[in-house]
Order: sequence, then C-alpha cells, then structure tokens
Amino acid sequence: MKYLLSTITLFLLGIQMGFAQAPPALLTLEEALSQTLENNFDIQLAANNLKINEANVYRGNAGMLPSLALVANSNDNFTNTTQTQSDGSSRELNNSKNNSLNYGAALNWTLFDGFKMFAKYDELKQTQVQGQKLLQIKILEKVNEVYTVYYDLVQQQKLFTALDTAVVISKQRLEIAENRYQIGKASKLEVLNAKVDLNTDITTLTRQKEYYYNTKVRLNRVISRDTFKLDFIVESNVAINWDLKLVDLLLQLDAQNPDLQLAIINADIAQLQYKQLRADRYPTLLLNSGYTFSESESSLGFVSKSSGRGWNYGFTARLNLFDGQRQSQKEKIARFEIDNAQILIERQRQYIESELMMAFQTYSTNLELVNLEGKNEEIAKQNLEITLDKFEIGTISTLEFRTAQLNYVNAVVRNNNAQYQAKLSEVILKVLVGKLDI
Repeated sequence: MKYLLSTITLFLLGIQMGFAQAPPALLTLEEALSQTLENNFDIQLAANNLKINEANVYRGNAGMLPSLALVANSNDNFTNTTQTQSDGSSRELNNSKNNSLNYGAALNWTLFDGFKMFAKYDELKQTQVQGQKLLQIKILEKVNEVYTVYYDLVQQQKLFTALDTAVVISKQRLEIAENRYQIGKASKLEVLNAKVDLNTDITTLTRQKEYYYNTKVRLNRVISRDTFKLDFIVESNVAINWDLKLVDLLLQLDAQNPDLQLAIINADIAQLQYKQLRADRYPTLLLNSGYTFSESESSLGFVSKSSGRGWNYGFTARLNLFDGQRQSQKEKIARFEIDNAQILIERQRQYIESELMMAFQTYSTNLELVNLEGKNEEIAKQNLEITLDKFEIGTISTLEFRTAQLNYVNAVVRNNNAQYQAKLSEVILKVLVGKLDI
C-alpha cells in the first residue's frame, strides 16, 4: 500500500508523458484566454473587419460633402471649310485647323436629396455597431472553444492519472500473484489473469496518452500558438459556479446576447435603407460651380483666337414624376424586408430563450451529478484501498480485487466527466447571455 501511495504522489507532481525531462510548464486558463484574444486568427479577421467598418463612417461616404476636381478638355479638328458671306462672296480652306482648350476647377455639391444622405450616414454608423457585435460573437465563440478544450484537457489529465494508478496497482497485483504462485498458494491461472489485466490497463493508458496528446494539439490550435509546444500541463481544479439563476439569466438576454442584438441592428439597418428609398420621392438640388480657363483657335472665321477665364455657378433640380412604378415596387419590397427583420428578432429571442432554459436544466442536473459522483469516487477509493490490503494477505479472490479496481477507475471517469459537463453547461449559459468571463 505504501508503494502505491508513493507512486501516485510522484505522478501527481508532474506528468512527464515521455516528452521532456524537465517539469512541464503550467498553462493556466487565464493565460490560454489571453493568448487566444491576442493570437487567434478568426478574432484578428473580425477585428480587422470592424476597423474597415469604422473607417467607412464619415460624412463624405454618405454624400454630405462637396466634391472638387480639376478638369481639362481639349478638342482639335481639321476640316475642309467653305464660308459664304452676307455679300455673296465665299471663302474656302482645306484642312483648316480648329482647337479649343478648357481647364479649371469644378465643384459639385448635393444640397438636398430628400434626407437620403442622413439616413445613409446613420446606416454606416449602424454597420460599425454591427461589426462590433460580430467581433463580440467571434470572441465568445473562440473563448467558449478554449473553455471546452481546456477543461477537456483537465479531464483527460485526471483520467490519465487514474489509469496510470490502475497500471501501478495491476503491476503490484501481478507481483503478488507471482509470489503466491512461487510458494504454492496460487495457481498459474491467477498469474495469467493478472498479466492479461495488466496488459489491458497498459493498452487503455496508451490510448489515453494518445487522446491527451491530441487534446493538447487542439488547444494549441484554438489558441493559435505553436502547434509543437506540447510540454505543458493544465490546472487540475474545475471551478464550477453553483449560483446561476434562471430568472437572472433571462433578464440579461435582450441587453447582452450579441446574436439577438445583431438581429435588432439588422432591423434598424432595414429601416434606414427604407428611408433612403423614400428619399427618391423628394426633389434633388445640386450646386454646380467652378473657375474655368478657356482658349480657342480657328483657321477660318471672324475670330482667329480667343481666351477667357472666370467663375461659373448654377443649380440643378430634379424631381422624379414617373419611373414605371419602380419606386413603388422598391418601397414595397423594403417594407417586406423590415417585416422579415422583426420576425427574425422574435425568432432569435424565442430560440435563445428555449436554448437557455434547456441549458439551465442540463446545468442543474450536472450539479447534482457532481455531488453524487464525487461521493462515489471517495467510496470507490476507500473500497479499493481496503480490497488491496485484503488481497495482499490473500483473504479475497482476484475477481473481487479486479472488480474493486475497475469500480475505482470508472468512478474517477464518471466524476471527471460530471465536473466537465457541469462546467460546459455553465459556460454555455454564459455564452447565451453574452457574459462569459474572459
């Protein structure tokens, strides 16, 4: 029994896994989350998309500001020209050259467009908020994935410890069986059964080592760090929040759930797009102005060369009277899109509420199982210790010993899984209300 306890103690000091001689570094959940927020590729893409949306929010993009451009226009032509004067005389010139040059600055400014520019500017700002919610959704998605994989790794690490303990016990059982066989107190069959069970435990431990290794790789991928950086362990404790209340969570949905808020933003954008369509029913007033230089030459005519410069300005007004009812159809479709946006809000709210209620029921059940399986593991551990002592003195059969051993391993597995599932259900609840601890 002392050999068993000392072996387990040494194992719990650090899982070497055969990858390195030095003790592996501890990767905390906080470090994993911090590295994910900094390095994850999907979060970086969503953050850049938000920057694009932010850059698009300016008044000029909505058509509120004037445009000023330098313009130049040159025309040259060669013609065969015949001119008849008022006195009846005529003049002719072949390949007469005529050219004109106009250049200057042109100003165009939309003064009124039915308030379309203001609706467009509001739409740009809503698009920026939309990008913020999409980034929040992506962060929640990746943080949720980190929680899931990290606590899965915690579970696999604990299971690896339990299975390694089972191998140690099986080796001790084989040693006892061989000693008893040597002094004639056990049959060869007992020794063979011990070897078979030991090989079974070693096979299970080897499979667990593979899963443990692959889970580390998955965690590195989620964090977006070096895939080959595997010399680490994770925290052994699973801190479960036991105080979540369904009523409180439901009250937080509208204000915090990013998917629901995104649906509301989409409805606002649909309203703003409808306003922009309605603006086409109003007149449009444009200001045109500029400063122009002009030059012209003519080979035949009363004036052979002229030039000028000066300001010009004017207004252009336009009102659509009839466009084949396209305006009415556009507005009709836009109203349907507004209705659909409202329906999507209600559908999203109902879906999230139902998901939250089911997740809370799962959370409550898992909390009960954590209590139950924790007690079962303690009982199974005590039973294994008593069984091992009795087996050493030969008062119980190998079958009873093996049953106690498997019961302990299974109890550890169930307890670890109960804690893992309870933590996952807690995380899911927080993701649904958009308030996951980061």
